[in-house]
Amino acid sequence: MEPLQIAEKLREKFPEEVISIDEFRGQVSVVIKKDRILDIARYLYDEPELDFDYLRDLCGVDYLGKKEPRFEVVYHLYSIKHRHMIRLKAQVPENDCTIHSVMPVWIGANWHERECFDMFGIVFKGHPDLRRILMPEDWEGHPLRKDYPVKGPPPEKEWEGFKEVLEKAERLKEFEWNK
Repeated sequence: MEPLQIAEKLREKFPEEVISIDEFRGQVSVVIKKDRILDIARYLYDEPELDFDYLRDLCGVDYLGKKEPRFEVVYHLYSIKHRHMIRLKAQVPENDCTIHSVMPVWIGANWHERECFDMFGIVFKGHPDLRRILMPEDWEGHPLRKDYPVKGPPPEKEWEGFKEVLEKAERLKEFEWNK
């Protein structure tokens, strides 16, 4: 089935949730409201004609100052049986930075959702183990947000673990052999 046909089928099933269907160079994106992401995911997975059994990727996007809502969670879905794909973009506003986890449908969403939470601060409701995956647990902020300081935190707020590494490197400098 062609991506535009899949998108139209999705619009027929969820007319209130589909905001727009965008096509660019043969790739189709369906922009949806976030509230029924789990129902939409379950439909795409269970419908025999669609059979989206593989979540290829899930990532976040920050549109700070470019459009509202500020965030999107993007799902790249693929059907191994039918060899077709579709992209879902769920809009997530900054004042309610949450969306339901799709782990009940695709267990592989686990680490993708954790990464999105870690980097963007988007909370996935119902996720069984939502904690940082790339940054240390005590890290403040979300590095892929557009308003995250490019230079990092000021020296007085430097992460303690980094200070320890610098101090240890200075202590062990005497053991370097090619000075």
